[in-house]
Amino acid sequence: MQKNLPAIAMRGIVPIPNNDFRADIGRPISLKALEEAEKTFDNQIIILVQKNPLIENPTPKDIESYGVLARTTMKVRLPNGNIKAKFQIIKRVKVKDFFLTNPFFVVEYEEVESVSDDLDKEATLAKMVLEEVVKSANIVLNNPQEILKDAQKGVTTEEMADIITYGLKGNELNKYKYLSELNINNRLQYLLEDIARQKMISDLERQINEEVKKNIDESQKEYYLREKMRAIQNELGDKAKKEEEIDELREKIKTAKMPIHIEEKALKELARYSSMSPMMAESAIIKTYLDFLVELPWHEKSEDIRDLSLVQKALDENHYGLEKVKDRIIEYLAVKIKTGKNPQTILCLVGPPGTGKTSLGKSIADALGRKFVKSSLGGVKDESEIRGHRRTYIGALPGRILKGMKDAGTINPVFLLDEIDKMSSDFRGDPASAMLEVLDPEQNARFSDNYLEETYDLSQVLFITTANYLENIPAPLRDRMEIVELSSYTEYEKFNITKKHLISRQLEAHGMAEEEFSITDEAIIEIIQKYTREAGVRNVFRVIGTLVRKGIKDILIKDIKKVEITKDNLQDYLGKPKFAHNLADTVDQVGVVTGLAYTQFGGDTLSIEVNYYEGDGRLHLTGKLGDVMKESAETALSYVKANQKDYNIEPDFFKKHDIHIHVPEGAIPKDGPSAGITITCAIISAASNRKVNRLVGMTGEMTLRGYVLPIGGLREKSIAAHRSGLKKIFIPKENERDLDEVPEEVRKELKIIPVSNIDEVLTHIFV
Repeated sequence: MQKNLPAIAMRGIVPIPNNDFRADIGRPISLKALEEAEKTFDNQIIILVQKNPLIENPTPKDIESYGVLARTTMKVRLPNGNIKAKFQIIKRVKVKDFFLTNPFFVVEYEEVESVSDDLDKEATLAKMVLEEVVKSANIVLNNPQEILKDAQKGVTTEEMADIITYGLKGNELNKYKYLSELNINNRLQYLLEDIARQKMISDLERQINEEVKKNIDESQKEYYLREKMRAIQNELGDKAKKEEEIDELREKIKTAKMPIHIEEKALKELARYSSMSPMMAESAIIKTYLDFLVELPWHEKSEDIRDLSLVQKALDENHYGLEKVKDRIIEYLAVKIKTGKNPQTILCLVGPPGTGKTSLGKSIADALGRKFVKSSLGGVKDESEIRGHRRTYIGALPGRILKGMKDAGTINPVFLLDEIDKMSSDFRGDPASAMLEVLDPEQNARFSDNYLEETYDLSQVLFITTANYLENIPAPLRDRMEIVELSSYTEYEKFNITKKHLISRQLEAHGMAEEEFSITDEAIIEIIQKYTREAGVRNVFRVIGTLVRKGIKDILIKDIKKVEITKDNLQDYLGKPKFAHNLADTVDQVGVVTGLAYTQFGGDTLSIEVNYYEGDGRLHLTGKLGDVMKESAETALSYVKANQKDYNIEPDFFKKHDIHIHVPEGAIPKDGPSAGITITCAIISAASNRKVNRLVGMTGEMTLRGYVLPIGGLREKSIAAHRSGLKKIFIPKENERDLDEVPEEVRKELKIIPVSNIDEVLTHIFV
C-alpha cells in the first residue's frame, strides 16, 4: 500500500529499525518537513539517507531509495535555531516517488517486510554473530554494555541484528546496506564480515599505536639521557654544548648542498659523533672531518668578467710586456664566453726567477673576477701532501688541493701551483704522480682525496703552474700542461717595469708619498746594469726598497721635504756598483772569441781564450767546465786538426804544441751545448795567428763535420750581446724561427746572421 508523508534527508548517519534514533535538524527544508509532520501527520515522518553528505541542498537523485518510517517523540530547540529530535523507528520503507520537493520533501512510499528464508542458517548465523560480539564487544561496538543488554533480552533475530548494526563501529554510511537489504541472513552475513574487518582494523591500530608509543618512549628515553649527560657535563665544567653543536652541524650539512652520496656520508658520521663521548679521540677526528666537509665549496661559484676589453686593461695595468701570456688568457676567456663552458686548460708558466710568474697568476684571477689561491710545491716529497692522509691516522689532514679549495670558497678559483719543478720523491711516494690526476682535464672531475674518501670535482678550476726549468718537470706531468714561456726581461723592459710598477709599490709599502721621492731615469738604468744581475726584477725591487728606506731616514733626520735620487748620488745610497757586465774588448786579439751564454740570471757574454805552447799535442781545459763543454772542446780540436790545411795552419803545429782553452771566471760552473763554434774559432785564430773582431759574438754547437746545431735561449743571448756592445752575432740557421722573440730594440742595433756551417762564420770574424 502506497502512502505520502513529509521526509527529511540525513547526512552522514543511517537510521536502523528497532532502535531509537537521535539527530540534529538544521536545514530549513528539514525543519519545515518536521513542522508539517507535527501539524498534519501525528508526528509521523520519513527519514531518508543522503548519498553524499557534503551536498548542502540535495535533490531527489542525491537521496537513497530506502529509508524508515518514524515518529517524533521529543524535540528540543537549540540556541542556534536547530532542533535536537528523538525518533522512534517503526518500519523500513522504500520511496516510490517524490510527491513534493519544495518547500519540503513529500514522498510517496511503501512499507517493506524483512525476509527469512532459511531458519537453520539464520539461527547458526545469529549464534555466530552473538558470540563474536560478546567476545569482541569493546572492539566492535560503540556502547558495548548497553548494546549487549538490548541484544540479549529475548528479542527476535531481526531485532538483534538491527540493534547490533546500530551500535557497530566503523563508517556510518556503510550501514546503508543493512537498511536496504531485506534478507535477514544476508544482514547477519554482513555483520560477520564487518565484525571481522573491525577486529583487523583494531589490531592494526593497536600495532601502530604500540610502534608509535615505542618510538615516543625511545625518544623520551634518549631525551632524558641527553639531559642527564648535559647536566653531568655541566657539573664537570664541560661547557661544550655538544647538542647545540650537533644541531648546528646538521643544519650546515643540509644547507651545504653537497652531492647526495656525500651528504648521506656526512649525516652518518654525524650520527656516530653524536653517540660518542667527547673524551674519545675519534670524536675530535669526526668533528674535524665534518667541519671540513661543510667548509668545502660544493656549488658556490664566481661569475667571470665577460668584457674582454676590461680583462685586457687589467692585465696591461698590472704587467708590462708578457704579450704571449696575456693573449693566452684572453683566448681562454673568449672560448668560455663562446661555449658557455670552462675550457679544461692547465697553463704552465716557465721562466727564470723574478720574471713575474707568481704575480701574474694573481693578476689573472683579478682580471677574471675569480678567487685566487696559491700552493707552493717547492720541496714537497710526500704524496699525501697532494692526496691527503687517511682519516684512520691521528692528525690526518686533507691534501693541499682540497685545502686550497676550502680557502677559495668557490668551485672555480684560479689555483696557482707554484714551483712545480721543485717537487721530489722519497719512500713516502711520488707527489708528481699524484699531480697527474689533478692536472689531467680528463680525470680531475673525479679527483680522489684520501681524507675526503669521496671524489671531488676540480674541472671548473683554472690551474696555473709555474716552473723555473721545464726539464725538471716529469714528462707525463709536462704532457698534461700547456707550456707558456716567460723569458728574461730586456733592460728596456726592466726600466719600464721599475718606473710603472716597482717604485709605486715600494712607496705604498713604506707609507711614503710620491711627492716625497723621485728617481731619475739614468739612476734606474744604473741600478739595472750595475747593482743587479738577474733575469727578472726581484732584486731591482729590493734595491728600490733600500732607496725608499734610506730616503725616509733622510727626511726624518735631515728634515728635508723630498728625496731626489740621481745617477750622481746613487753611490751615496747604495755604495759602489756590485756588478759589471762583460763588455766587448777594447782591442782585437788573437785566440779570444766572444761567445753567448744562457744563465739562470738571463743571457751573458763569455770570452773564450785559447793559447798554445811547446809540447806534444795535449789539450788543457780550465774554467770549471762541465762535461758537455769539455766534449765541445775536444770536438772543436778534432775538427781543426782534420781541416788544418784549409785554415793555413802549419802541418806539424799540433804535434809540437799543447793547446790550452780557458773560460774566465773559473769559480763559476759553465756547461751547455752552445759553445762549439766559439771554441773552434778561438783555436783556429790562435793556431793561424789571426786577430778576431772584438765586436762579433757567436753561439751554436758544432759537429765533427763542421755543421752548426741549434741552441736555446736566443732571446736572452741576443739581449746580452746588445748590452755588451757587440754589433754582429752568428746564430744557427735553425734558430731563424726564434728571431721574432728577440726584442725589436735589439734587432735594430744588432746584426744577427744565421749560419749552417763553421766556414760561414770564419769568413766574417777575422780582422
